[in-house]
Amino acid sequence: MQWRTRLRDDRIDQSDVERPDQRVAFYIGKARFYDRFRGAFNERQEKALGRMFREGPSGFKGGLSAENYISITRTSRATATRDLHDLVEQGALTRTGERRHTRYWLNLPELQSTPIRPATGRWTRAGAATVSTLHVACG
Repeated sequence: MQWRTRLRDDRIDQSDVERPDQRVAFYIGKARFYDRFRGAFNERQEKALGRMFREGPSGFKGGLSAENYISITRTSRATATRDLHDLVEQGALTRTGERRHTRYWLNLPELQSTPIRPATGRWTRAGAATVSTLHVACG
């Protein structure tokens, strides 16, 4: 009886499982990202972007905040704000929210068009228009 409880507790929610096609799209997007922005970032920005990429396709839970950026780069709030604004202006990051709810996300078009298989078992495609609409509505 005890082993059944343990097995039930060890189950993995399928929505948390990363699919191989998503991982491949992420690596392709990462390579294209660095090709597109080669030499465009300062040391702090490189460090923060590298940290974001290490999180994988799902990224930081809830997005990168200014506080995250400050703790990763050990910089002042003013410098963090300038750096993040610069990354958005260059197109490396997208921004959602306002003021203390502002979050930053890697701008990887490859992930926006990766097929998604919902719990219903039907294949759909998350289009760039859907993601763009989300960013406009929130930001």
